[in-house]
Amino acid sequence: MLGCKKISNFEVAKYQIVTYVLMCKDNTNIRNEQVQTDFFDLFEVKKKVEVSFTAPDMTNLGGLPILRRVMKIDDLLVCLSHKIRDWRNPDYIEHTLLEQVTQRVLQIAAGYEDADDCDILRHDSMLKLSAGRLPSDGDLSSQPTMTRLENHVGKRELYAIGKLFMQHFVESYDKEPDKIIIDLDDSNADTYGCQQLTLFNTYYGGYCYMPLFVFEGISGKLMLPLLRPGRTNKRTNVYRLIRRIVLFLRKYWKHTQIVVRGDSMFCSHEFMEWAQTQERVHYITGLSGNSRLYSRVAAWAQYAEERYKRDGQDIKEYHRFMYRADKWSRAQWVVVKIERNAQGQNIRFIVTDMYWHTPQHLYEKVYCKRGDCELYIKEMKDGLRADRMSCNSFLANQFRLFLHAAAYVLMLEAKQMLFARHETLATATILTFRKRLILQTARITELKTKIKIEFQRDNPMKDEILMALTAA
Repeated sequence: MLGCKKISNFEVAKYQIVTYVLMCKDNTNIRNEQVQTDFFDLFEVKKKVEVSFTAPDMTNLGGLPILRRVMKIDDLLVCLSHKIRDWRNPDYIEHTLLEQVTQRVLQIAAGYEDADDCDILRHDSMLKLSAGRLPSDGDLSSQPTMTRLENHVGKRELYAIGKLFMQHFVESYDKEPDKIIIDLDDSNADTYGCQQLTLFNTYYGGYCYMPLFVFEGISGKLMLPLLRPGRTNKRTNVYRLIRRIVLFLRKYWKHTQIVVRGDSMFCSHEFMEWAQTQERVHYITGLSGNSRLYSRVAAWAQYAEERYKRDGQDIKEYHRFMYRADKWSRAQWVVVKIERNAQGQNIRFIVTDMYWHTPQHLYEKVYCKRGDCELYIKEMKDGLRADRMSCNSFLANQFRLFLHAAAYVLMLEAKQMLFARHETLATATILTFRKRLILQTARITELKTKIKIEFQRDNPMKDEILMALTAA
């Protein structure tokens, strides 16, 4: 027509494609009001490659039903949400505390540790389903809503949550165990802002917190995580803390042998003296060397040095003797390891009341297993980013640590309960478990009578997913 702008054949074809897509019936809840289709010549194939944002409702968190399966068996998150006092006006509540806690913990388990990630994932249909919402329901909590929750939790609520973790640990056993090992260790959580009680730590060379982790050494179960200031002496109140943990466990387990294990900074003469008045309570901790201890083992060390120079063979030997420090009310059994090799001489001490074991067994089979606790902490930090302390409030950061701890419990129980007989996943790291099972691509379709979750036809983890979802 006269006065109309001439349209190229390419633009006509493009217009026809877009019009056809928009006129098609849409049952996928696509949020885009307009669909954009483009052609790319990046791929060396015989046909044109078309890229558009018209796919059905997809998620990359397809493995969350596995963690939801654990939540059906374990009510940790339900109990945790009940420990928080809801301060909001009931008339304006859109997100329940249980929904918020579930959303946050599952995001952490999936590798989204920041509260800012709520803005990205609050629309995800699988996360909605896992938090108790339909895909067609409103979105989950945003970052400001989640941050208000984190900064609301007070001291009494945190104390109740701490007791909840201990209670959950006890209930995770079907029957009273014959023996448990209480492993204690701490680690740094770097800080970069104006967080309360963050202090400069000379060992780590920066400002940080020093959270304390208490694990069960045989099973790897998390008993309690506690946030502490960045420059706290490990001996400070360690006796009171360990005693309260032991007494709490003893209320439920009357006959369990309880062994407390830690490095030299957790050596407390108050606890050693108290433990010797308790039945079936024992300890094995590192002991810092001093001039008196080195003089006691000087003859053994000299003999090891002479043998090494004479034979040229590496030497490792163990001895045991009674020793009493100035502050100790009684003498204790001390085991010394004397090692001589090409790197030089290495002398280490431990103190224990388990005199019925040989010195070598005590050091190599009992004390050195303390290194597993460091691996559990590595799982917390590398796998779940439990050292992300971004809040200004110290209490808010403690609550964050509890949320990360809840994610650790869920992941560990998923491995131990759902994949106990799987030779790979039962002992897989959190990172491996997440990559292989949690970060699964799935299609979600909401119908009138059901919700369909579809994985790819040739999913390499099909058997494992079915194993988890059908577990008794």
